[in-house]
Amino acid sequence: MANSTQRRLTRNRSDRTPARLAGAASGLAPGHSSWGRPARRLPRVTTPVTTRPLEDRYGRVATDLRVSLTDRCNLRCSYCMPAEGLDWLPGDDILTDDEVVRLIEIGVRRLGIREVRFTGGEPLVRRGLVDIVRQVNAIEPSVELSLTTNALGLARTAVALKSAGLDRVNVSLDTVRPDTFQTITRRDRLHDVIEGLAAAQDAGLVPVKINAVLLRGTNDDQAPELLRWAIERGYDLRFIEQMPLDAQHGWSRAEMVTAEEIFAHLEREFVLSPVDEPRGSAPAELFRVDGGPATVGVIASVTRPFCGDCDRVRLTADGQVRNCLFAREESDLRAALRGGATDDELAERWVIAMRGKRAGHGIDDPAFLQPDRPMSAIGG
Repeated sequence: MANSTQRRLTRNRSDRTPARLAGAASGLAPGHSSWGRPARRLPRVTTPVTTRPLEDRYGRVATDLRVSLTDRCNLRCSYCMPAEGLDWLPGDDILTDDEVVRLIEIGVRRLGIREVRFTGGEPLVRRGLVDIVRQVNAIEPSVELSLTTNALGLARTAVALKSAGLDRVNVSLDTVRPDTFQTITRRDRLHDVIEGLAAAQDAGLVPVKINAVLLRGTNDDQAPELLRWAIERGYDLRFIEQMPLDAQHGWSRAEMVTAEEIFAHLEREFVLSPVDEPRGSAPAELFRVDGGPATVGVIASVTRPFCGDCDRVRLTADGQVRNCLFAREESDLRAALRGGATDDELAERWVIAMRGKRAGHGIDDPAFLQPDRPMSAIGG
């Protein structure tokens, strides 16, 4: 069965080329806050702006902005950070709520950003999250707003986030077995995640997507069980190959559960067939489960990289632009913003940062070096 999947994968995968098209000032005083207390707001003057694309040297255009709101997290997933946690960013280094909104507004109004996803760490621990969503939604309501979360606390915030303008959520969940969940996350909180997923669905934050990582010897035998559980509840499941972004730098390709192994596990119980719609820049390859309508996705960032279609750019919680998840260089917008830079100057810095994007992440290159920052400090 695994070989039949491989043939279908080959037929479904086209020789994609970089995206070529982009999607179509605020006056905020630089602020100072550990947890996003609003900075003093200056009177806003609406002026015409010129949109220019965030285009790199290979013709790829970034229209999807991932914004990390904090590097802190209330879980301790073994593939992300040690049990004792990490040295968190100093509070003064974190962008204030208004600084976050100002940079997003520059991205949307001047640089063609059409999707904004709030990430972390765990974004739900950011006290100003709901207000940030509301302000960003007011910039341009047609921009899609989403949230990547572990869902702890989502049960009590889902309705407020939906009212503020959030469109949907991606929830990280690697197992539906309480003992395995506690082994992976070092916390007994599976019930909170399940309640958060249900609350998101009830609030209309749909489609509710689940991101799962399979770990060899821990939950790699649970893929069919997790897929069946998600389908029964109307959630969209995506399996993600474990990437070299752990704080411990203990990632090993030999220990990583590959996409082919994921398909082999799933095909013991399900029939998978490729979805006909073009994949575009989406990271997941989608397959219908037993003829549909349910689907399952696999994000094979390591073994089947999709760098040629990448349309993403990242802004860290301390105001650094990262043009690639695996970039080893960053461009500082926070210092310029707090130093009095205009929106035009900040936009120009952002454009220059994107020009340095590499053709690919280079994980297969013998010279590959894992980023210094772990995923929790980069934002997914």
